[in-house]
Amino acid sequence: MHDRRRTANLLGATALAVHDLAMAGATGVAGVSASGAAALVVLSASPEVGVTELGRRVGLSQSAAARMLDSLESRGLVARRPGQGRSVAVTLTPAGRRTAAELLAARGAPLADLVDTLDDDQHEALAELLATLLARLYGEVGSAELLCRLCDRGACTRDAVCPVGQAEREGAP
Repeated sequence: MHDRRRTANLLGATALAVHDLAMAGATGVAGVSASGAAALVVLSASPEVGVTELGRRVGLSQSAAARMLDSLESRGLVARRPGQGRSVAVTLTPAGRRTAAELLAARGAPLADLVDTLDDDQHEALAELLATLLARLYGEVGSAELLCRLCDRGACTRDAVCPVGQAEREGAP
């Protein structure tokens, strides 16, 4: 019998190292914070979002989201304009779209290199395990938008069904 505590510890160490690797690439190329990187990716998938909704999707309060947007706007990456009623709509500028694409590529490259160390059977097994874990995590987080805030959605859904989106459609707890 495998030691589940050891497996959990290995998962924790791997998760932290993978997070650091992915975020270093993403924030480094974009020159923004982790929440700023997430905001650019979210806006690349949802072209026009309100400040409060964007904050919810990246895990920030409305006031923290507004401060983060001030920084992105000062760099010419996003633009705000009046929305419905008192709301403010946020969109990517052309520079913001380019930065979001560069950010996703920089996030994905070290992850692809890491996955390339696996043979085909290991790769398939890992993909299945990750899909299972992500569906479970959706039940904990309760928001596909928040869980997938830095996802390359095209890569996730090109040849398969996104496990997080599937869990959301099935109403996983």
